[in-house]
Amino acid sequence: MSRHTLSVLVENKPGVLARVASLFSRRGFNIDSLAVGPTEHSDISRITLVASVEGHTLEQLTKQLNKLVNVIKIVELDATESVQRELLLVKVRADVSTRSAVLEMVQLFRAKVVDVSTEAVTIEATGTRDKIEALVRVLEPFGIRELVQSGMVAVGRGPRSITDRSLRAVERSA
Repeated sequence: MSRHTLSVLVENKPGVLARVASLFSRRGFNIDSLAVGPTEHSDISRITLVASVEGHTLEQLTKQLNKLVNVIKIVELDATESVQRELLLVKVRADVSTRSAVLEMVQLFRAKVVDVSTEAVTIEATGTRDKIEALVRVLEPFGIRELVQSGMVAVGRGPRSITDRSLRAVERSA
């Protein structure tokens, strides 16, 4: 199975996310990553969804998603034709003896320290899944106290926007 990133534009209404997620669960597929947020248009939200499925199955899921009333548009985002990022917040043990080594790793990964205490630092990092995983591996020997990671967010490269044409279609149908 291969990983696919879908950008799903939906009407910003209650229950839409639940309907999209239940479509995957009914079919027995796990969602690897899920991020939802508003777009530049207040009545449209973007669901960025990563799932591991075969091509034929992805096509079936996409057709089923398109049948949902509140779904406006679905675009598969290829990694080479889009910018894809995740956010990581990680609290790492960093006492006097290890703090400088932890801070060196933070600089190496172009992350930043967002909180400091006498025994720990909290680090924020954004990047590709590979970068985030590599940073976690490097920090593990110091002792990870807490970790939270967002789902992937992605946008296509170049000047075109998938929301421009989609918003006009929604306005015409209203």
